[in-house]
Amino acid sequence: MKAKKKGKSAIQMRESWTGVLFVSPMLIGVSILTLLPILATFMLSFADWNFIVGFKSIKWVGLDNFKALFENDVFLKSVMNNLLFLLTVPLTMMFALIIAIVIDKHVYAKSYFKVAFFMPYISSIVAIAVVWQVLFNPTEGPINQVLLSLGIKNPPTWIADPDFALFSVMIIQIWASIGFSMIIYLAGLQSIPKELYEAADMDGARAWDKFKHIMLPALSPTTFFLLITGIIGTFKVFDLIAVLTKGGPINSTTMLVWHLYESAFVNLKIGYASAIAVVLFVFVLIITLVQWVGQKKWVNY
Repeated sequence: MKAKKKGKSAIQMRESWTGVLFVSPMLIGVSILTLLPILATFMLSFADWNFIVGFKSIKWVGLDNFKALFENDVFLKSVMNNLLFLLTVPLTMMFALIIAIVIDKHVYAKSYFKVAFFMPYISSIVAIAVVWQVLFNPTEGPINQVLLSLGIKNPPTWIADPDFALFSVMIIQIWASIGFSMIIYLAGLQSIPKELYEAADMDGARAWDKFKHIMLPALSPTTFFLLITGIIGTFKVFDLIAVLTKGGPINSTTMLVWHLYESAFVNLKIGYASAIAVVLFVFVLIITLVQWVGQKKWVNY
């Protein structure tokens, strides 16, 4: 019996080490490229460092970086812009759900429309930004030309106007994201058993009743997934800002990630930028936890 146990333990140890060897490339990659930078970011948020000078210039400053954050008008403006930008998530989901229902129930050649709506999502953000830059041109852009033809004498200058720049970027974000949400909603709609609709028809349920009591509850896990990923995505918006506005005009489109980039790689304030990254992490964590707790009340699995 003892010999058998020793044999089993030896086999188990061999299998365990074999498993470790198989996953070690991924573990090493995650450790070097993800875990270490995260730890370094948290540590550097309590320091003042110019990386060009070298590690010898690191100076520990405690909570000074975080105090500087909340005394900086640009940071506070970027937080407000990010919070306003969150509105793109429910708007994108609402439009995507409407389009998904129309395509699923009332449209022929469904594959064509799926591809057509999904193309902006898989297209280069730089190309999308350039196209919309032409559309939003204040003088010769097609959008303002249409508005002028409708009798609007002073149409907005869109991304050149501090009052409309963030709104313009939000329009582009919604347009580019609808395709992904629509595909996910279509998959959710097609997974709903048809027997539920047939039973509702036999009971004389109206279209609104079926939408409210069958479709929405069945799609709640899909909605939860899109809500979480959409909120996280809004806090990572960078490429649109970099191509279109570079945070302007007058910081009207400055987001947290753009402010982080400018602080780290333009102003070379690594400690201050790391503090922004920590605050960004806390924001996303809190919102995700709130949603995760709240989903128990409205998500039906």
